[in-house]
Amino acid sequence: MIRIVTVCAAALVAAAGSAVAATPIERGSYLVNAVMACDGCHTPRVKGEFVMEKRFSGGSQLWDTPAYTVRGSNITPDVDTGIGAWSDGEIKRALTEGVHRHGRPLAPQMPFPFYKILTAGDLDAIVAYLRSVPPVRNEVQAPVYRAAMKVEPVPGATKPFTDEDMRDPVKRGFYLGTIGHCMECHGRRADRTPDYKNSWGKGGFVFTDAWGSVITANITSHPNSGLGGWTDAEIRRALTHGVSRDGRTFKPPMARQAYFSRMTDADLDALVGWVRAIPPIE
Repeated sequence: MIRIVTVCAAALVAAAGSAVAATPIERGSYLVNAVMACDGCHTPRVKGEFVMEKRFSGGSQLWDTPAYTVRGSNITPDVDTGIGAWSDGEIKRALTEGVHRHGRPLAPQMPFPFYKILTAGDLDAIVAYLRSVPPVRNEVQAPVYRAAMKVEPVPGATKPFTDEDMRDPVKRGFYLGTIGHCMECHGRRADRTPDYKNSWGKGGFVFTDAWGSVITANITSHPNSGLGGWTDAEIRRALTHGVSRDGRTFKPPMARQAYFSRMTDADLDALVGWVRAIPPIE
């Protein structure tokens, strides 16, 4: 057992070292394309399929609520319709504080409460990567706000993690699960209201779209209602192949295997370890 722990710890340290060795653009690409799944809101779709030649240019995703009507924004470096004219500081402020460069709040569809945990280096890397993607001119409908934005802080993620935090396997898993904004779906009550105190990982609300309806799963360590009875391999397969332990294929929005399958083995191990540590809720 001691040897296994030592080997796992060494793997995590090596992964942390490789992240440091990667260029900022490479690290940013890894975070955006393997963990954060930014396409979901920012890449246009036709008949449910991403239009990759217009990647990150926004427009097609719409959220129409009593409080606001917004579309996924253009985050390419196009100067006129994207974020090409934004400063690095303005991009970082939008990511971690949910504030547009002109001072208006961003709707909570932008999961900025989950990005407050980003390390300084990772935040720099994401900005560098966004600067590197091809600019796409695509003017997106301006947002309409009808009420003040209410945002629930994410427990344990209200300030940036440090490099020391990232060396702890469970903390590293929590970090990855947070910037992957897992609890954006799995930490809501059935009425869709975020409840990180009583519903952390419990799931239960229903997604409905063109593909049908699906109930957000319980991902706590509860042995019956959650993932407590799953093996590590089954949890890992769910993340990287979009398949439940019974062979059922996940529907969107949990069908994120295109992203999570790109994660390093060490990061996947850390993510599984964090899921194992989520307190059981029936």
